[in-house]
Amino acid sequence: MLGTTLSIALDGVSGIPVYVECHIGGGLPGVKVVGLPDVSINESRDRVRAALANSGHKWRNSKVTFNLAPAHVRKTGTSFDVAMAVAVLIAYEKIKTRQVEGTVFFGELGLDGKLRSVRGALPALLAASRAGFRRMILPSENRAEATIPLGDGRDMEVLCAPTLQDVVAHLQGEESAVESVAVEHHHIAPSVPDLSDVRGQGVGRRALEVAAAGAHHLLFSGPPGAGKTMLASRLPGILPPLAEDEALEVTSIHSLAGMIDPSAPFCRFPPFEAPHHGATAAAIIGGGSGLIRPGAASCAHRGVLFLDEAPEFARHVLDQLRQPLESGSITVHRARGVTTFPARFQLILAANPCPCASAAGDSECVCSSIVRRRYLAKLSGPLLDRIDLTIGLLPASRHQLLDHDTNEESSKTVLARVIEARERAAHRWAESGAVLNSQVPSHVLRRHWRPSGEARGILEKAYDAGLISGRGYERTLRVAWTIADLAGRGEPAYGDVAEALGFRNRATGMAA
Repeated sequence: MLGTTLSIALDGVSGIPVYVECHIGGGLPGVKVVGLPDVSINESRDRVRAALANSGHKWRNSKVTFNLAPAHVRKTGTSFDVAMAVAVLIAYEKIKTRQVEGTVFFGELGLDGKLRSVRGALPALLAASRAGFRRMILPSENRAEATIPLGDGRDMEVLCAPTLQDVVAHLQGEESAVESVAVEHHHIAPSVPDLSDVRGQGVGRRALEVAAAGAHHLLFSGPPGAGKTMLASRLPGILPPLAEDEALEVTSIHSLAGMIDPSAPFCRFPPFEAPHHGATAAAIIGGGSGLIRPGAASCAHRGVLFLDEAPEFARHVLDQLRQPLESGSITVHRARGVTTFPARFQLILAANPCPCASAAGDSECVCSSIVRRRYLAKLSGPLLDRIDLTIGLLPASRHQLLDHDTNEESSKTVLARVIEARERAAHRWAESGAVLNSQVPSHVLRRHWRPSGEARGILEKAYDAGLISGRGYERTLRVAWTIADLAGRGEPAYGDVAEALGFRNRATGMAA
């Protein structure tokens, strides 16, 4: 007796259709799972047996073999439980094969037969839809993800079931608590503090706007209370919403990480991740045993990764960000396989100038030059060379702080300028496929505009003085383009290049 069902194996944010075959035959009673299963799938044998028994289906004392095909793909997680249970019932001839044709099952089983939520429901839905399957059954606890629109058309029916018995009843055409879930459009914007709360800090506000317009990386340094964290936390408020395909990609990563908010499951706005400085490399980059999970860098994809108190992070953790800052992805290698996660994030760093970090600044600093150098050395030269804007903040003046009547510019006003600048950049780079100045390929950047006159002169002097590297030269050009876009100019002027170059060297001893 043979029963076959469909499920999805996850590999990063991608999904691979898997045929779950169950053969019941003669021989010594027992249950065997083949097809490169991990420990959690081998434990499925006991969950499936108990769930079937507690759902009114007697487990026969026979030899049962499960095969998860294709056999060369490693399967991890508990999401195959429902498919395995239904395959058993098909082999028992309690469900007909035609009743499950084109149906994908994805969910974990409790011993009492309840369907429990699993991570990665959205990537599984996308994989099933792209593979052309007509129906997918998820646990009711994953209903929020089932309501997310899957892109261009949604021909696949998505069902949510609370228990295994409800799944069986639905397949048999009987009354059940299985719900057919319709697409819901979620437009709940996250609560983000407004830029008008920041008093003074004209240079910091300008740098934040430039960073938002071009998706440039930014470092704020300065004494405590200068406004580093305050400015960084307001960056999401001046970033435009994500396009639908970008939102699907971001939400898929959050689904794998178990970060879906049931009240607003579709991430239409750029994410903001701010891990504690005690975070490990695996927490930032991703990893784990068994099913590899995305880290904070991937969860910040298409958004902001903010590392407050950056020198307090372990240096090897910070240096592991160097590669994804260039490639926009993170590849985690394990003996059992390789997994790649998207990680095109905007890095924002905040750092005190020294460990004592006196609010009065350097005049009250008690740290020796060696201590200060060792503290800032946590931010390596190669990492800083990838930072586009390096800003040294001074505390707001007494007048700015005590003036309660002046209204600072709001996030809404700055956002309008950022959107206009991004539209100019997207139109200019349309043929290259890039939409942001920070992402345009180098050969396109060099071909489109060549500095001349005074602009070329200051770049030559900066390079000869060792203030910029070859990478720094290109990043200066990208920032200059963003400044020109904000001003509505067709190409960077001398002042744009000078400002961009100044942004790379504003914090003494920290710019590369």
